[in-house]
Amino acid sequence: MAAFPDLVSGFAAEGSDAAVAKALEMPGETVGERLRRRRHALALAVALADLSGEQPLEWVTAKLSDFADAAMDEALRTAMLERMPEDEPRGLAILALGKLGSRELNYSSDVDLVMLFDPETLPRRPRDEPGEAAVRYGRRFIELMQQRTHDGYVARVDMRLRPSPEVTPIALPVDAAISYYESSALPWERAAFIRARAAAGDIRLGQQFLGEIKPFIWRRALDFGAIQEIRDISLRIRDHYAQGQAFGPGFDLKRGRGGIREAEFFTQVQQLIHGGREPELRAPATLDALDVLSKSGRLEADVAGALADAYRALRTVEHRVQMIEDRQEHRLPSDPAALEAVAQLDGRGGAEELLAMLAPRVEAVGVQFDGLVSDREERLSNDPDILRRELGEMGFKEVDEAFRRVSDWRSGRARSLRSPAALSAFESMLPTLMKAVAAGPDPISALNRFGDIIDKLSSGVNLYRLLGARPKLADLLALILTHAPPLAEQLGRRPTLLDGLIDESSFAPPPDAGALADRFLKAVRDEPFDLALDRIRRMVGERRFALGVQLLAAHRDPIVIAEGYSDLAEAAIVALSEVVTQEFEKTHGRVPGGELVVLGLGRLGGRALTHASDLDLIYLFDAPDGAQSDGAKALPATDYYNRLASRIGAALGTPTAAGPLYDVDTRLRPQGAQGMLAVSMAAFDHYQRHEAWTWEHMALCRARPLTGSEEIKANVRKRICDILRAPADPVKVRADAVAMREEMARHKPPAGALDIKLGEGGLVDLEFAVHTLQLTTHVGLDPRLEVALEALVQAGRVDAGADPDLRLLSRLLVVLRLVGTKAMEPAEQSRTLVASLCGFEDWASLLAAVDVARQRVAARWAAVKGSDS
Repeated sequence: MAAFPDLVSGFAAEGSDAAVAKALEMPGETVGERLRRRRHALALAVALADLSGEQPLEWVTAKLSDFADAAMDEALRTAMLERMPEDEPRGLAILALGKLGSRELNYSSDVDLVMLFDPETLPRRPRDEPGEAAVRYGRRFIELMQQRTHDGYVARVDMRLRPSPEVTPIALPVDAAISYYESSALPWERAAFIRARAAAGDIRLGQQFLGEIKPFIWRRALDFGAIQEIRDISLRIRDHYAQGQAFGPGFDLKRGRGGIREAEFFTQVQQLIHGGREPELRAPATLDALDVLSKSGRLEADVAGALADAYRALRTVEHRVQMIEDRQEHRLPSDPAALEAVAQLDGRGGAEELLAMLAPRVEAVGVQFDGLVSDREERLSNDPDILRRELGEMGFKEVDEAFRRVSDWRSGRARSLRSPAALSAFESMLPTLMKAVAAGPDPISALNRFGDIIDKLSSGVNLYRLLGARPKLADLLALILTHAPPLAEQLGRRPTLLDGLIDESSFAPPPDAGALADRFLKAVRDEPFDLALDRIRRMVGERRFALGVQLLAAHRDPIVIAEGYSDLAEAAIVALSEVVTQEFEKTHGRVPGGELVVLGLGRLGGRALTHASDLDLIYLFDAPDGAQSDGAKALPATDYYNRLASRIGAALGTPTAAGPLYDVDTRLRPQGAQGMLAVSMAAFDHYQRHEAWTWEHMALCRARPLTGSEEIKANVRKRICDILRAPADPVKVRADAVAMREEMARHKPPAGALDIKLGEGGLVDLEFAVHTLQLTTHVGLDPRLEVALEALVQAGRVDAGADPDLRLLSRLLVVLRLVGTKAMEPAEQSRTLVASLCGFEDWASLLAAVDVARQRVAARWAAVKGSDS
């Protein structure tokens, strides 16, 4: 303040922004003198704004960071012009990492830099090699930045984050750096580059480099080994700085347990886990990252809030420590008088008040960081006798069979267990998984299914690390392997599906169809057609798997899961239709005034899909008479929409590397398999009014338009309603329905006694009863059975118990499609789970309730068949 009195009076009169502007105008005879004076003046201006409470932490760190960027740019430019005054400086980029990279610089931070050059564009003297010239520029730049004079220094420069700093020059060729990060970089370097930014020099060169190495930083498949290594680094830091770990005087605010670095690492781990698939999570600054992680549901709001609060408090107190004599210090003073001074500088009543404010925040960070990865390192014995005893103690009844399985895996026969890294990770996770499996109802079957996954994996190291580090995930895997063969098969094809279950956000309520479709389309906006299709299929597969796990883990009512399956299928249809249509239009253009509608029927139309449901679809189009497309290869409207519909069906139904998506059934269209795939609205309307059979009108009772503009969907809904309301002979409708149900019973008999879909008094009988009433009374014309039943109950056409019976049978169907066999008979060891998921204490209680419900459904169908009204 004594050195810059005008700045102080300016702050008092005009505020912080004016003081910062004045600081950045400080003159000097040389570049070095000017930058040093400005640095000191800026530190004062920012400190006044900080200590007065006029500006928050984010403003403080941003101003310090922006100055560092500008100073580095000027210093580098000066270094290059001194040697090559005739050439415009270019071809040399400075990347900022660490706190400068995320614009979170301290009052007394080092600046962590990586310097890259382009040999083709770097200005140099005729006899200079590009590398020699770049190093000369770099050395002069560092001298201008950190040499101490009577004016102090600009910033301490740390170049040790470059590849192999002990053997490489301070400036690296950009192509060599790209090659290093693509092939040889260590896992911790991924975390460092989360905050990397082109900060000075040739910004375009720096940004191009960061774009090239983005896949190295943000991997779509979770690398749990990298996350473990990041935490190991921090644990080593804890050990190294052990004297600063205990909270109190002398506590290391940066490196101590629950300190700044652990808050940063915890946040970066969450970003590494999810950021490969969700680019919006890649915010470099810690507070920004916590905010987006919370808003995306990847971090619980209260956890993110507590970490943000702790981070602000820790950084603020660190600033107070560094304000004293401009020290590069991160510890609270051990000396009582010095600690008292820091507390008073922070506006506290004393040291005790400062420590009381920090203590719970430090503990909150430490607890979260401790939970990142399991510290336990257990191994099963290699001694056969000891291993058998261990397996028996875990709860395995068939010890010899479990022993045989473990011995087979250890033999290295499976490709995924041949590398030392994979074997080590496998042995680390094996006790966790084996305990979880042993606690299940059929451990050996679960081990056999896990063996199938192991055999199909090409590389298992990431999966094994993940399971070893997440015991709850191992429990969940055991549940899947024991009870849900369809999910186990999906895992066998794509073990990375487990990546999506590493936190509680995977159990959040599923978004609605519109929001999901938007999310899918946003994710593939800039991708080529084939990659976009594959990406959407993968995302749909992941969500379908997650819904199955939610059902199995009892996180949602099976009815809600059925709606989730339906919304997911609808979103897949909408998104894939959009992507396919855009690609189709590149060749064939658009049909002016034309539009395609995908109509969902059956369980899809009624929002009641199960894990195993087909998609019943009809394609309709509306176009002016004689219309044709306007593309390079023009087509008449009928050909255009039939080809487009065929491609949409292929996108939905063709198995790919991402696995099968859905089986698509289009036989409900006019004329069935003999008719055109896509029909015009007019032809559909005429067919339904004049040619359709009663069973086709019954199918139409559950029809719902899924794609198209709101206007055309409303038009389709109105047409369907008008068709269903058309006068009909009730006697004929009932006779046709009875004949059709008998025909179905002959051609599709029940799979077993528990077939609650096709068996007597099952869901098909209930659907027939509802659809027959809809067509004969025109009451409850809604594709959702529960909505239709509510209207029919109010009209006195059905008793009030119909809806509870529908829900019970539907719950059981949804569960059995995941847990049961083809005969819809769950394995004995799964019956308790099935009963629980359906809301019953035991299997016998569930069977008794289902039996009563089926009797009532059979009576309702019998009443509808014999109705005279």
